[in-house]
Amino acid sequence: MKLNRQFEQIHQSPTVAVSDRVLALKAAGQRVLSLHVGDPDFDTPPAIIEAAERAMRSGCTHYAPSRGLPELRRAVAARLADTAGLSDFPYDPQSEIQVTHGGIHAYYLAMQSILNPGGEVLIPDPSWGTHANLVRQLRGVVIDVPALPENGFLPLMSAWQRALTPRTCALVINYPANPTGAVPERDYLEGLLAFAAEHDLWVISDEVYENIYFERRPLSVSAFPQYKEHVMVVNSLSKTYAMTGWRVGYLAAPRALIDNALRASQNSITCVAPFIQQAAAFALSDAGMQAAAADMRAAYARRRELVMDIYRSQDSSLVRANPPQGAFYFFLDMRALRLPSQEICERLLADAGVGLVPGAAFGAQGEGFARMTIAAAEADIDAGFRAILDWAAKMEAA
Repeated sequence: MKLNRQFEQIHQSPTVAVSDRVLALKAAGQRVLSLHVGDPDFDTPPAIIEAAERAMRSGCTHYAPSRGLPELRRAVAARLADTAGLSDFPYDPQSEIQVTHGGIHAYYLAMQSILNPGGEVLIPDPSWGTHANLVRQLRGVVIDVPALPENGFLPLMSAWQRALTPRTCALVINYPANPTGAVPERDYLEGLLAFAAEHDLWVISDEVYENIYFERRPLSVSAFPQYKEHVMVVNSLSKTYAMTGWRVGYLAAPRALIDNALRASQNSITCVAPFIQQAAAFALSDAGMQAAAADMRAAYARRRELVMDIYRSQDSSLVRANPPQGAFYFFLDMRALRLPSQEICERLLADAGVGLVPGAAFGAQGEGFARMTIAAAEADIDAGFRAILDWAAKMEAA
């Protein structure tokens, strides 16, 4: 049988692979602390569920407009204005916003709308694997741009420059970043947008962790209207409102791009379920839901401090924990063990019963690191991180 050979270049999700292994161990009766999954441990706020139920009972169970419900697009435009600190909508809800089946679908539509076979896309290394995999799936070429730990996991401007070729059509950023938690300063972001405009590149900004920050609020690329014609914003409600299973997000971009995305969406999913869109519009616009999101952020902040308290008390020489500026992961520096990150995580799972994601799954620059989530119960984070440090101490003693 003939198959699409493009998939030979596409890797399976490392998080899913770890999850499958964890589930198998649990089924065999082994206790495992799951600190690998990027899924909030909070339930979706009841008021959002009730909004979806009201919509279903009122008849919102048929096809919706393929662009998305007007009320949701208006809510998205208002949210973008708020996060950008602008008085006017940075994007026209009628023509510059596309409702999508989650953040991945938004990113897929963005890439599908601009990428020709052989087109090059610059992606920081390390970065979430799907950013690169979807480029390859669409027959594009990924160019890794080193985002070194000594530079706060932000690529230097000189690194972006060196990666540029005549075939480059876009660059991808994700701040707050998965897996590193990096959040750039305003000057860095503005300089990167100026670089993209100078070389006529698209900037695809994955902002799904926008509400999970600890030191300063991340700045959206929509805060720079002078670069709007080069920018696409990818976002979803998954992380902010604990709605991962609802699969609803959006793409904001210039009209010509959205025209392409609309056609791609019409010929792939038709539309997002209207009752889910009604719930999403409620989540984005209701003051109580913003308070609920802030409460979840505060809980992540407490967990972040819990990890740092344990780390400071243990004084490990083989595990370094730098506090993330955003998102809900620690990218643990375990390079002192001098072992591949895949082996580190396999041995931690087998010896200590802790599930982590190997840093190499996020790129070559992630080798020697491991991603640990704080989107888990505090008791599991406490026990799991202590188990990691104890395991490392035994390795040092051996």
